[in-house]
Amino acid sequence: MMMKSKHTLLALLLAAAPFAHVQAAAWDYAQPQQWGDLSPDFHVCKQGVNQSPIDIRQALHASLPALTLELQARQAAIVNNGHTVQINLQQSDTLTLDGETFTLKQFHFHTPSENLIDGKRYPLEGHFVFSDEQQQLAVVGVMFEAGAANPVLTTLQQDVDITPLLPADRRYYRFSGSLTTPPCSEGVRWLVMKQPVTASAQQLQAFSAVLGEHGNSRPVQPLNGRLVVE
Repeated sequence: MMMKSKHTLLALLLAAAPFAHVQAAAWDYAQPQQWGDLSPDFHVCKQGVNQSPIDIRQALHASLPALTLELQARQAAIVNNGHTVQINLQQSDTLTLDGETFTLKQFHFHTPSENLIDGKRYPLEGHFVFSDEQQQLAVVGVMFEAGAANPVLTTLQQDVDITPLLPADRRYYRFSGSLTTPPCSEGVRWLVMKQPVTASAQQLQAFSAVLGEHGNSRPVQPLNGRLVVE
């Protein structure tokens, strides 16, 4: 059953691979420190002061409210955009944050994880990208560790209920950051879940096989005095 799970996921991810050549932009993960020099549109990657990802080592206790998520099974389309495996959702889930409603537009994966927690890098990180009516972004980051197979990862082309991709313990860290890919736009509200979820070793290997030996993770960026709250 585990091997079948691996091959099913790998087949799904490889099926999306032809889109990579069509949609890939003129940047890659070979030299992420050079992104800011590739285009004037990417200048924030080099000049920004609130960049992501970060290493979360200390957090100020702020009694953050529980995440308010409205989750249902949604029709999904999987695509490899040349930089990540991304799942686009048509009618989507919502997150209520700071009194505003954010709609889940897509989620995608990075291997290994981009954000670190106490210096620990996980084998996989999911980013759930939400947007409000003013196009402001909030990203929920979820770490994956090796363990039981995750049922959602084998059904990414069907109606997707992302609940199993989120930990039961909804405690999180919050900080102000950026997109982790060009143009590295800042002002993104980051919520990184404290508790990881599991994926089988075979599922993790399937992502590595598609996303490449060196992965698709931007190096950790300086905090520059930013506070992380919990």
